[in-house]
Amino acid sequence: MKRTVQVKAAAVFVFALLMTTFAFAQKTVPSPRDSVSAKVAGATITINYGSPSVRGRKVFGELEPFGKVWRAGANEATVFTTSKDITIEGKKLPAGTYGFFAIPTETTWTIIFNKVAKQWGAYKYDESQDALRVTVKPVASAMNERLVYKINGKGFSLNWDKLSVPVSVK
Repeated sequence: MKRTVQVKAAAVFVFALLMTTFAFAQKTVPSPRDSVSAKVAGATITINYGSPSVRGRKVFGELEPFGKVWRAGANEATVFTTSKDITIEGKKLPAGTYGFFAIPTETTWTIIFNKVAKQWGAYKYDESQDALRVTVKPVASAMNERLVYKINGKGFSLNWDKLSVPVSVK
């Protein structure tokens, strides 16, 4: 009987050790997926994106170079969905799901809605598949350690580091 108790105690100990090892082995994802959804101009808009952190880096102009197509997030390209036709910066965007990209510069950003929604990064981005391109002006903002998208009654904004990029929706 004493031997049975010892075997059971050893089994419980091994199980607890394994569970502890697995629990501590879980790593935090450096750029977790996030999403935001809200109604704007009668349409439900959803933005799904990878949310990287600044982590002491110079983001715009270095980590994300000026003048190059960027996936507007991390890892998989950002995905933008609208349930109804909307007007972005005065131009019509049909209802649908799009890959969302940007070309940042110091003074203006080109915002891109691409017909290919599911892409890894911007590596295979194809300009001929663009559904819409608009130009917007970034503005200084409070510090955002993580990239975050916000939706309000006037549209949405990309916010990261000390910059906000507002995009109007009607």
